[in-house]
Amino acid sequence: MTSIALFGAGGKMGYRLAKNLKGSRYDVRHVEISDVGKARLKDDLGLSTVDVDVALDGADVVILAVPDTHIGKVAAGISDKLKAGTMVIALDAAAPFAGHFPDRPDLTYFVTHPCHPPIFNDETDMQAKKDHFGGLFAKQHIVSALMQGPEEAYAVGEEVAKTIWAPVMRSHRVTVEQMAMLEPGLSETVAASLLVVMKQAMDECVARGVPEEAARDFLLGHLNVLGAVIFGEVQGVFSDACNKAIEFGIPALMKDDWKRVFEPQEIADSIKRIT
Repeated sequence: MTSIALFGAGGKMGYRLAKNLKGSRYDVRHVEISDVGKARLKDDLGLSTVDVDVALDGADVVILAVPDTHIGKVAAGISDKLKAGTMVIALDAAAPFAGHFPDRPDLTYFVTHPCHPPIFNDETDMQAKKDHFGGLFAKQHIVSALMQGPEEAYAVGEEVAKTIWAPVMRSHRVTVEQMAMLEPGLSETVAASLLVVMKQAMDECVARGVPEEAARDFLLGHLNVLGAVIFGEVQGVFSDACNKAIEFGIPALMKDDWKRVFEPQEIADSIKRIT
């Protein structure tokens, strides 16, 4: 049986992983430093925690479900306790990309991250429809990268990833560098920023007299249909008026060089701020 040491097991992310790993084929050792997290694991899932040394004794896989700013310190603190061949899994590309993993060529480094349930989906169960994050009831896709280690280790890491992010639909293999482009580049620097601007635009309409509920319903409904056409979910075209608005709107809202956020140095600088 593959043994997994789950660090941060009682945290926001770690708890989700602990829940999905419970009852799996893995022998999971839960590590949590906070009393609140320990109580949550015990009271909600009936899981006990162990000390670091106990968790790492013979562990095949170590999952670091801890904040990006702590991964380097935690990884460095356990490095000399890991046997050669141990797989260390990070749940985000930021810290590995920034070089916060110890220099241990004999370890396997694997990175995995959820895509989260897609806007366009076939969920009908209410719990699944409300599971916007994923990993509980709603199906989602995932991305994973083998940062270092033997090629056959990818299948081992992917199996763990499919378990902790379940239920999973598509599992995509990317590089750590590509994952960093996806996050923070695509999902946070671009998508999250533009969504904040959309919310600010809605608030501006409300400030100018539009009823808030009407503005919200109008925006979210149009995001649905506009997104469906733009991303090819449905076959359709925009009206001439909409195309004219887009032609004017993009240069009015976006700098000509906005795509520089995907340049390697820009990605590196963004990750440095995060970590």
